This record gives sequence, C-alpha cells and structure tokens, in this order.
Amino acid sequence: MTEKILQDKVAVITGGGNGIGAEISKLYGELGAKVVVNDLGVAVDGSGGEASIAEGIANEIKAAGGEAVANTQSVATPEGGESIIQTALDNYGKLDIVVHVAGILRDRMLFNMSIDEWDAVINVHLRGAFCVIRPAAALMRAQKSGSIISFSSGSAAGNTGQANYSAAKAGILGLTRTGARDLAKYGVRCNAIWPSAATRMTATIPEAAEQLRAQRGIRRTTGSRPTIRDPKFVASVVAYLGSDESANISGQTIAIGGERLALISNPAPIQEIFCAGGWTIDKVREIFPQTIGTRDLWLG
Repeated sequence: MTEKILQDKVAVITGGGNGIGAEISKLYGELGAKVVVNDLGVAVDGSGGEASIAEGIANEIKAAGGEAVANTQSVATPEGGESIIQTALDNYGKLDIVVHVAGILRDRMLFNMSIDEWDAVINVHLRGAFCVIRPAAALMRAQKSGSIISFSSGSAAGNTGQANYSAAKAGILGLTRTGARDLAKYGVRCNAIWPSAATRMTATIPEAAEQLRAQRGIRRTTGSRPTIRDPKFVASVVAYLGSDESANISGQTIAIGGERLALISNPAPIQEIFCAGGWTIDKVREIFPQTIGTRDLWLG
C-alpha cells in the first residue's frame, strides 16, 4: 500500500475536475489530503459551465474513502480566488497546498488573435494564478509553512499559434520565482510544473498547428506506447512537491511527461561580452557580429 505522504494536508486544486487536475485531485485524496476541487466545468475555450464536474471528482474521492469538497468559483477574479481559499478554511480549518492547474485555450496565430482571445487566456492562467496564490500566500506566511505549485508549460519558451497561452505560462514562471523569494524566509515554497500529457486540451490542437510544431521539433509522443502521456504521471510529481519530502525544493520548474522527468534551468546568460566605456552604436556594429552574433540567432 502506498504511504499516505499527504495525510491530513489540506489542498486546493484549481481546474481539479478535468484532465491533469482531476488526476491530481484524486491522487491527493488517495494519499490522505483533504481536497478542495475547484472547477467551473467549462469547455476547453472557457465557454459554458457545469458544476457537476467538480462535484463528480469530489464524490469520487469520498467514495474511495477520502475527504473532498467542490468549489465552482472563477479563479480569474479576486473574489473568486478568495472564495476558493476560504472554502478550504471553512471546511477543514487550514490550508497547506495550492495547485493552480486551471486553464483554457484559444489558439490563433499572433496576427489574427483578438484582444478577447488574449484576455480570456491571460485571465484564467496568469491573473487566475495571482488571484488564488495571493490570499494563499498571506495565510501560509502567517503559519510559516505551505507549498504552492503552479502549472506552466513548455510553451513558455514560445509556441506556434499560442501567443496568449505562451505569454501566460511564461508569466507564471516569473510569478513562481518571485513567490519563492518573497516567501522563502517563512518556510513556504513555490514551484512550477511543465506537464506533458494527453488531455482534452492537447486534443484540440489543429492538424495545421501540429505540422508547424513538428517542423520545429515539437512532437507528440506516439507509437506503440499509447499510455505514456497519461496525466497520472504528472499527478505523481505534483503530489511529491506538495509533501514534506520536498521541503528543500523551491523556485524550481519541473518537467514531467511519461517516462521523462527534468529540472528546467532558470534564465541565465549564454554568452557575455564587455566594452570599455559602454556600448555605442558603432561598437555594437563592430563587436556584436564577431562575438555573440556568430551564433544562429534566428528563431523560427
């Protein structure tokens, strides 16, 4: 029997009713956590809404002998974020872990993307992360313990047709690293996940975008191992980061997908050069092409 490494922890999981979030919610319950399953039950593009999605996962946890409660508030508003955190306090009296998985997709090439498509994705992913994490951080600072886990993506490095999603996921990395620094002296840790898993979100990627991404070396795992991208593998790492066994990990980005587990580097200079007296335009034109400019600097 698996050791209950989250016994008596109280965890909030946003986007906890579908895909990776649902697997995290269920595994947390299995490992002894009391879980707030937050999900609006919307479609992949953020439309609609069905309260039974969050309730269904909460009921699964309870049927398996765990403790869970559903929450259907939006992560994209301060009031929603406060309500989600308050649900943990009202039902279980404390908060130990926050996992922000909630997200939507509205993919479109940059030159065709509308402001509404931009705002919708930024609001759920990045604004949503702040609206949930800020009240959680205040509580965890006071109690001097806690784990905050946010979902970023390999798209944070840039991805065809995902200007909104990529920007949001890159922003989450900055929020995570800053949170780690702001909360370090209070014993609170913040980490980010780069997941790779087969979910309803990845299933919506159009064939044209797949072909463009394949040309850039970004491919889905296919072939004779159809379960290799099971969301359950991602959930395992998120459970570990929520446990006390990861008390020495903060400010990091962990990539997990199938058999691959990786520590992603934080931004750092690739090459540095210095010019005595500072960089004039003439010095840039003279020195850049012979030094940094000798690399292939065209991304596309």
